[in-house]
Amino acid sequence: MFATLSDRLADTFKSLRGKGRLSEADIDATAREIRLALLEADVALPVVKDFVGRVKERARGAEVSQALNPAQQVIKIVNEELVTILGGETRRLRFAKNPPTVIMLAGLQGAGKTTLAAKLALWLKDQGKSPMLVAADLQRPNAVNQLQVNGERAGVTVFAPEPGNAQGVEHGGDPVDVARRAIDEARRTLHDVVIVDTAGRLGIDEELMRQAADIRDAVTPDEVLFVVDAMIGQDAVNTAQAFLDGVGYDAVVLTKLDGDARGGAALSIAQMTGKPVMFASAGEKLTDFDLFHPDRMASRILDMGDLLTLIEQAERTFDADQAARAAAKLQDGEFTLHDFLEQMQQLRKMGSMTKMLGMLPGMGQFREQLENFDEREIDRIQAIIQSMTPAERENPRMIDGSRRSRIAKGSGRSVSDVNGLIERFGEAKKMMEQMARGGGMPGMPGMPGMGGGKRAKARQAAKPKKSKGKRVSGNPAKRAQQEAAQAEEAANQPANPFGIKDADVPADFDPSSFELPAGFDKYLK
Repeated sequence: MFATLSDRLADTFKSLRGKGRLSEADIDATAREIRLALLEADVALPVVKDFVGRVKERARGAEVSQALNPAQQVIKIVNEELVTILGGETRRLRFAKNPPTVIMLAGLQGAGKTTLAAKLALWLKDQGKSPMLVAADLQRPNAVNQLQVNGERAGVTVFAPEPGNAQGVEHGGDPVDVARRAIDEARRTLHDVVIVDTAGRLGIDEELMRQAADIRDAVTPDEVLFVVDAMIGQDAVNTAQAFLDGVGYDAVVLTKLDGDARGGAALSIAQMTGKPVMFASAGEKLTDFDLFHPDRMASRILDMGDLLTLIEQAERTFDADQAARAAAKLQDGEFTLHDFLEQMQQLRKMGSMTKMLGMLPGMGQFREQLENFDEREIDRIQAIIQSMTPAERENPRMIDGSRRSRIAKGSGRSVSDVNGLIERFGEAKKMMEQMARGGGMPGMPGMPGMGGGKRAKARQAAKPKKSKGKRVSGNPAKRAQQEAAQAEEAANQPANPFGIKDADVPADFDPSSFELPAGFDKYLK
């Protein structure tokens, strides 16, 4: 979503590199480019003015003029100001002291509230909660049925006593009464979180706005979340203000962050309304949902990556024991195609490879390649490996021509695809084993903590070589004479580390009589 903004900012900062000092003209030109980039991203004009003003003021200060690298300091300032307009700190859910915690969703028609309700329920379920979904959207046709289907996919309870505006039903029921009855049902069935899905409405629809206010008064929610489509641009600010005045809410949830819109809503709502963004949804799967971290979003916009989110996803998905076994096999040189298949299946559980690669720092310059990445290639590789026998996965060297032909037919691929996979796996295995043993990456200079490179070899050559000891004769008679001579030589060696023979030690020698520093006595034992 922020691709255009990220590219514009990257080009702006690129022009500052190599400058030991920034002039007033440099600061003005940078501020002008940042202003244009934000306006093109559809950020609200008041937000742009405040943002650029703060950046210019700080850029003229001592933190830039006295910095060794002014360009990096300007990037740091822009990053901090982006975090500020995105809300500053991560906002988390407030849970009620006495369950159930009631969460009410409100927003425009088509913002994705019903799907988001199921995503939120699944997220809370993974946090150890017992959520219950409430179908209080009785206005939109088949909204109740959609929530029931999504709730079943998420594995959570759905309270839907009324059919809503479904086919063959003229009057769908009273949503205020449904919400009120849901609280009693949650207490009876011991659900500790209740998520109320309300009907979508327009900001100018007084009747539906009043209905949302009545639901709020009936259930007294602990959190009212305003769900907004991140693709609607500057109009999101007007809508958010209308809901704030008509219903009131505590935080914002952004949906469709995976779209190709310019994303001005995400950069405007928190600053204009004073309400933080709490959650973000970036995909169609129920797992494409998480807390909104302003600092991580700012890092993504500036192409600094989001490694913390990537690590959290890996921790949720990967089996620690299985990963440890794979690492041990790699260390011992026993990593096989079967282990490789298991690792790929673990990666698929984390979601889209394109999204994961996009979280790495500096991947903005490879955006075109990432967009053209074919996710189905992983499925093709899995099909080839799964068409092999267990013995072939353990030992790819045994795969001859006839076996390759059979594997190709079984996976629906060509023989050349099978050959390519086996060759790439062999090369990758060698590289990974060398890196696991500290040998460095082939063809690359030495790195700290890793072997490889001319300097590392030179340091290794400069180290004193260990003595291999005296050679032992293969003749049994000569070997016996050598061993006897070595035993006699060892008997004549001093018996203690100070080089004093036992015969030279006085009878009344007592080491404890010396006045030694505190703690030194442990070396005499």
